[in-house]
This record gives sequence, structure tokens and C-alpha cells, in this order.
Amino acid sequence: MVVFVGLIFVVIGLIHFYLWKRLVKDPLPGKRARRIGAGIVIALAVLAPATLIGVRSGAVPWLAWPGYLWIALMFYLLVTLAVLEIPRLALVLAWRARRRTGKETATATAESDPGEPAAGEARTESSPVLTAEKPPPPDGIDRRLVLARGAAIFAGLTAAGVTGYGVRTALGGPRIDRVQIPLAKLPRAMDGTRLAVVSDIHLGPLTGMNHARRIVDVINSVQADIVCVVGDLVDGSVAELGRFAAPLADIQSRQGAYFVTGNHEYYSGFQEWVDEVARLDVRPLRNERLELGGLDLAGVNDLGGAEEGDPADFAKALGDRDPARPVVLMAHQPLAARDAAPFGVDLQVSGHTHGGQMAPFNLLVKLEQPVVSGLGRVDGVPVYVTNGAGFWGPPVRVGAPPQVSVIELRAQ
Repeated sequence: MVVFVGLIFVVIGLIHFYLWKRLVKDPLPGKRARRIGAGIVIALAVLAPATLIGVRSGAVPWLAWPGYLWIALMFYLLVTLAVLEIPRLALVLAWRARRRTGKETATATAESDPGEPAAGEARTESSPVLTAEKPPPPDGIDRRLVLARGAAIFAGLTAAGVTGYGVRTALGGPRIDRVQIPLAKLPRAMDGTRLAVVSDIHLGPLTGMNHARRIVDVINSVQADIVCVVGDLVDGSVAELGRFAAPLADIQSRQGAYFVTGNHEYYSGFQEWVDEVARLDVRPLRNERLELGGLDLAGVNDLGGAEEGDPADFAKALGDRDPARPVVLMAHQPLAARDAAPFGVDLQVSGHTHGGQMAPFNLLVKLEQPVVSGLGRVDGVPVYVTNGAGFWGPPVRVGAPPQVSVIELRAQ
């Protein structure tokens, strides 16, 4: 853990050093301006880890808004500047090639000047006198400065625009994603059964009761048969956030609402949240399975629960089931499908990935989870991953809007 935290500090330091070079050192020639800029960058470099540590621990919750917004802005500044490195390098190389060609042409012209006296001849008054070569004009320096300033301005405007768009998207109501999924064993009488799947609500210091209320209103609008809340409901204790979760008691569905833990519940006192969710009439599925008509609904604890003595137990949830009945498994992480596959799961519904939350971060999420968003297949198991209805860390979503997913099960 110490090594991991140390690595985060090193990475944050290197990112801010790069931002200082491209946004302060290169475009600002004056020493005073550079000193002021360096001071600002150092303060922001301290703000980022202070937010990650202080807000998570609850010591300085007021840092959440400025700190997380800077982290999002920092990310998009880094991405934009990194992309600009390619045309920047191409321009610099082109300028150097032109300057080199110009020098070679000037040298060749001087060597072939007919006014130059031949060997052994005295120079006459009419012979041209070669003077010392003049230093090149400062065009190259001016061009580099203009390029640096242009890149800094473009990166700043782009990062601010993308971050602003992301804030608006993250704080807006979740969108409805509808998908039909066939289940071979589903009885004809249950054809068209609708599951409302929601995950990663992440009640926390940047949300309030309206956050949960908006999500519940969307869930109720789809008139689901079954509601599946697949983890990461909270980022804090019941004492801190219990009132924000109160709207969950108003969820409406024909056959009930169900909950499984996510990894963030284990950072926030999972047992008290399991009890609180049950009090709100959302039934926790703790490595267990229910029969809902001709369909089995199973739920397992999050894979991260093993570190807290509350592991996922796939055999307990799925081991003694009737294989002739279809089973839908609620599991927070898509990765859980690899453990569920030997039990013949017909469909797994998951969250955890946030759909990447802030593109192009979704490319990195793909390295950890086999499915990032939507319907995929893991070891033969169909896995549907919802983007999540909230956000973690920065209140920013780009390329992965908040979602409540409606899965319509179809008999074959």
C-alpha cells in the first residue's frame, strides 16, 4: 500500500512538472511570470493528492469541489498537450530543416561568387570583401514562442470546455439504455420481463438527496418487474449519508428491488449499509439466490469483500440450483463472470466500470475489466455492464453518460 501511494505521488509530480513546462516555462518568457506560474503549479500539485486522501478520509470534505475539478482539468490538459506533441514536433523539425537548407544555400552561393579572386591574385578594390556571417534572424525563436503560447491556449480552452461539458453531463439525470437479451430457458409466460439495472450511484460529499431522487424517478418511470442495484451505492458512512439514501425506499417494481455490495461499500462500513438498504425495502442478496416465478435471481458479494472477511461465494449462490431454470446473476464487477461461468449462468448484470467515466480513460479500464460498457461475453457468459448512475471522484462524465439500464428478457 505504501509503495502504491508513493507511486501515485511520483506520477502526480511528473504530470505537474510536464504541465509547468508546457503551460508556464515555454510560453512565458518573463522571470516574474514564470515564478508566479510555478507557484500555482506547485499548489495544484499539492491539491490533487490532498483531495484524494483528505476527502476519502473525511478530514477535509470541503476540498471535494476544487480538488476533483482540478483533477479532471489536469487530466484533459495532459491528454490535449500530449496529442499536440505530434504536430509540435513535426513543425519544429520542418523549421530546422528549412534553416539548415538556407544555410547550405548561402554557403554554396558564397563559395561560387565570381567576384572572389583566384589563388595567387591580389584582391583589388573592386573585389567584394566577405564579411563575417550575420547571425540568423530570430524567426525561429519567435516561432517557437508563438507555437508554445498557441498550444497552451488551445489546451487550456479545450480542457476547460471538455470538463465543463462533463460536469453538466455528470450532474444531470441518468439516461435510459434499453436492450433486449434472449434467454433460452426463460418460460414463455415471462417473455418481456423487464430488469431495471442501476449501479455506482456513489452517494458522497458532492451529492445530495436530489441525486438519489432523480435516479429513483427514472427507475420508476420504466415500470420494471425487477430492480437490480449492483453495488457502489455510497462513499461514506450511514451517519454521513443515510439521509441521502432515503429516496431508495420509494423504488417501485412488480417483484421487488435487490442489492449486492460493490467495492466501495467495503470502504464505508459494509454491514451497516447492508442493514440500512434492507431497512429501505431493497433486499440485499448476500451470496444467495431467489426464485421469482420461472426465473432465478442470484447475487454475490463483491470480489473486494474477501479482504474484509466477506468474500463472494459463487458455490453458495449458484451451486445447488436447478440447471433447467434460467438464472440472472447480480455481481458488481464484470470480472466476476469468470468465476460464475462454471455454474452455467445465463446472464450477469454488473457495473463498476462507469463506462470509463472520462474518455479516453475507458481504454485503461479495458485492461482490468473484460467488458467496459454494454453487452459482452466473458468465458461464455453474457455480461451486461451499465455505465452507472453517479460518478466517483471528479463530478465529470465524458463519453459515458449516467445510465439506468432496462433489460428486456426474451424467451426463445
